[in-house]
Amino acid sequence: MKKIIYIYVAAASLLLMSCEDFLDTSNYTKKDTSNFPETVEDAEQMLTGIYSNLNYSTASPQTSYFYAAELASDDRFGGGGENDKLMQALDLLMNYQSNMLEEFWKVRYKGIFRANMALETLDNCSGYESDEQKNQMKGEAYFMRAFFYFEMASFYGQVPLVVTTDPVNLPKAEPDELYGQIASDLKNAISLMASKPYTYVESGHATKWAAEALMARVFLFYTGFYSKSELPLAEGGSVSKTEVVAWLEDCIKNSGHELVADFRNLWAYTNKYTVEDYAYTKGKGLKWVEDDGGVNPETLFSIKYSNFPSWSTTIGYSNQYVLHFGLRGGQAYANTFPFGQGWGAGPVNPTLWTDWKAAEPNDMRRQASIIDLPNDLPGYAKGGWVDFVQETDFWQKKYSPVTSKNADGTYNSSYSVAMYGTAENFQLDNTQDLVLIRLADVYLMHSELTETNTYLNKVRKRAGLPDEAYSLENIQKERRWELAFEGVRWNDIRRWGIAGDVLEKQIGQPCYFKGVAGVTKSFGGGYKARYNATKGFFPIPENQISLSEGVLKQNAGWGTNDAEYSGWK
Repeated sequence: MKKIIYIYVAAASLLLMSCEDFLDTSNYTKKDTSNFPETVEDAEQMLTGIYSNLNYSTASPQTSYFYAAELASDDRFGGGGENDKLMQALDLLMNYQSNMLEEFWKVRYKGIFRANMALETLDNCSGYESDEQKNQMKGEAYFMRAFFYFEMASFYGQVPLVVTTDPVNLPKAEPDELYGQIASDLKNAISLMASKPYTYVESGHATKWAAEALMARVFLFYTGFYSKSELPLAEGGSVSKTEVVAWLEDCIKNSGHELVADFRNLWAYTNKYTVEDYAYTKGKGLKWVEDDGGVNPETLFSIKYSNFPSWSTTIGYSNQYVLHFGLRGGQAYANTFPFGQGWGAGPVNPTLWTDWKAAEPNDMRRQASIIDLPNDLPGYAKGGWVDFVQETDFWQKKYSPVTSKNADGTYNSSYSVAMYGTAENFQLDNTQDLVLIRLADVYLMHSELTETNTYLNKVRKRAGLPDEAYSLENIQKERRWELAFEGVRWNDIRRWGIAGDVLEKQIGQPCYFKGVAGVTKSFGGGYKARYNATKGFFPIPENQISLSEGVLKQNAGWGTNDAEYSGWK
């Protein structure tokens, strides 16, 4: 019996039909595998469907890996209001509602299904300009499946490994099996995609260079966290450190990517409508690399956003991470300029500021990355919306809403209102890319893998810092400084085996509750206890365990009284 798969724009539904005669009939009203994909245009639509899964079209990013990794790391607290218990639970490695992370599970498996569909059917399409074009598309599908599975493996630990469009009910795969598939997909992506400068593909699409960089990130996490020397491959054999280094060197030498000359130009507060009104950036000749839709030459892979999202159906086409990570609202833009309003997730742990200042007092990246609220924004009032939890004197700049001034002295809730004509709405008008992999990270991974300082010092030179010898301690500090608030710290401290100790240092730090000074507290036995119980993996949604009829088993450290978070008291 043939299998017909019906394909819809909003979601792909797998339907098995029982009538042989009907299955052999062409469908003239809907797209299914009897008539889709057939052309290169169909193939392009399939790829677009995979990439669209990077985003949440209508929902909050709170359940995503990037969001959780930021709040769970030692450099940020949960924050938000009293009722934003999910933010605080992510920070504390505790549970808030049995299915708090189910949306991410479903969204990522939808993306995996779409990648599987593409890999099964791209060869059926006609009209490719060349084999190179077809191979590029297949390579992108392999990359995206690997990317989705790496996020799932980082988030949940062991998850079912589904590599076909067949309906299956599988148990959790063993780490070697899961990472073996990720590595094989990335190896395929590297071999299939074009060895041309990154500008060869449309901005936002995966490249050979992004696959080489992601392979290094996967290798470092797997070998560090699981105490291995090589990365397994699904087909047998393994990926060695030597191979990973060679891929990184290929990326560095041949990708066309380059470091942006000034670190501050990576971030939206240097946009042309804000830069000369912000005292910190005024008169310094700074220019944001994304001005007027510009492509950041340092970005290997990012999530792209629309300048015209819809409130009713496509709120997620704006950068909702920026909204969530913005200063908690309720006060005039003049008090926070050039930073706008948001939900208050992820207040910066004061230890990041103090550790950084002690280790590198002349590092310009500290002030370029962190708002020192009492000194930088003296008009800012504590206790946004009267219910702010875990507020501190520090906030991150990289992914905060950025406002702009008009000639008449009024403010736009986002620079994008002036730059793109985006309708003013602080919940919808954040448009900057969410950069997931950039070249500075590639440089630092190369130094760590080779235990050399050449590329470590290229990163330091841009920050105006002197050369430094290679050591693991130095690379750990450099990654913390350079890549702060970019979603990598969480897996770094886990793979280095220091997570429990550095997380525990979050207790007793100065913070504010409803604007009243206090200190951060211990929940669930403390950060270290929760990390030791869970190894940093979050709970599998109970709905998914039920749907599997018990085939899936809950992760360790969840389902106990210590795991339940009832709120900040």
